[in-house]
Amino acid sequence: MAVTNLVVRGQQVVLPDRIVPAAIHIAGDVITAITDYETVPSGCELVQADDESIVMPGLVDTHVHVNEPGRTDWEGFATATRAAAAGGTTTVIDMPLNSIPPTTTLAGLEAKLNAAREQCYVDLGFWGGVIPGNTHELEPLFAAGVVGFKCFLVHSGVDEFPNVTESDLRAAMPVLTTLDSVLIVHAEVPGPIESHGSPPAATSYQSFLKSRPRAAENEAVEMMIRLSRELKTRVHIVHHSSADALPALREAKQTGVPITVETCPHYLAIAAEEVAEGATEYKCCPPIRERENCEQLWSALKDETIDMVVSDHSPCPPEMKLRDQGDFMAAWGGISSLQLRLPIVWTEARRRGFSLPDVARWLGSAPASLVGLQDRKGALAAGHDADLVIWNPAKQFRVEGIKLHHRHKLTPYEGRVLDGVVEKTFLRGRQIHVAGQVNQRPQGALIQMRH
Repeated sequence: MAVTNLVVRGQQVVLPDRIVPAAIHIAGDVITAITDYETVPSGCELVQADDESIVMPGLVDTHVHVNEPGRTDWEGFATATRAAAAGGTTTVIDMPLNSIPPTTTLAGLEAKLNAAREQCYVDLGFWGGVIPGNTHELEPLFAAGVVGFKCFLVHSGVDEFPNVTESDLRAAMPVLTTLDSVLIVHAEVPGPIESHGSPPAATSYQSFLKSRPRAAENEAVEMMIRLSRELKTRVHIVHHSSADALPALREAKQTGVPITVETCPHYLAIAAEEVAEGATEYKCCPPIRERENCEQLWSALKDETIDMVVSDHSPCPPEMKLRDQGDFMAAWGGISSLQLRLPIVWTEARRRGFSLPDVARWLGSAPASLVGLQDRKGALAAGHDADLVIWNPAKQFRVEGIKLHHRHKLTPYEGRVLDGVVEKTFLRGRQIHVAGQVNQRPQGALIQMRH
């Protein structure tokens, strides 16, 4: 066994099934053992968590739009991964859009890799994309190490990443089944949206909400359940919002359809009734829905119909939010919450009686499993990467956008008081963040899967 060079210990260490006093032994990049609290070898560095602090696995966020190269003024690898580190997230998986080029070809992936090198403060992997006509690119992208593939069933918002139809999926999904890859799906179909006849402009959030009806999600989910059942392709529904579709998802999972589901902090912490006139910082697609819908999403987390909570960090320059006009229809849709995912979710989860192991599963082990990193990331266990977050669940703070590490500071959480302060973050045994300050030198690695 390698010689322990670091021990991190605390009175509240979150293991997969319990919280115990423990010492985490680290040699180089890896956890070598988890022992009782008192066992600390002589001569090694000791990091002692305060008694009220939690030691938890580094978080895994599988839904982040970094937007580099091509739209780096929207975000970028350096700023996104600094925000991740400050929020206790040690692994980020980058979405295949809104970069230029998108990650829909081998050349697009190479452009991403070249842009990301030497810039990342946490470990970073990549989704590939499924668009009409790129089925021949899927196997080469998979061989080059993408974690899986994303598609849209409705216009993505950027023309270089067009949405697919059922016909396109019937071409692509058998390839993914053969590869044993996963297809993650933006599950809204255009029909109900188009038939609604959206207003050309709206400062009322209710008008925008009606323009993205639940039916668009419900029909998309039903189609993906049907195709997953028929074609045996692993499917994952991203940023799920509509409570109406939960019974179908529940039944599909119970009958063995290989389907998983995520939701996001904004669907769990914000209700449509709270959104003020013209407050376009709240716009995202699918939209934030009503309070009763929100509570049903929490119930679905409880019974594991929903498997995980990821950020869907989707930033843009503030001027694209059209805050001065307050036009929900024309504003860019996306919410930046990469750095705040843990405290947002914990604030709401603790009020509803959920446990710290629940939160660790939603924010760590379940996302890690989605992308095939369950043997390395998302849990405190011997042989795993020594990724840890130390945080105080009782301490509160007020969100100030100016203090966030994201490139742009506009956030719907501005001024909100949250529970849970991230104190320290460790990436593969190295402290990369303490008390809001992120190390000057990026130490993240690029993840290219060996399937």
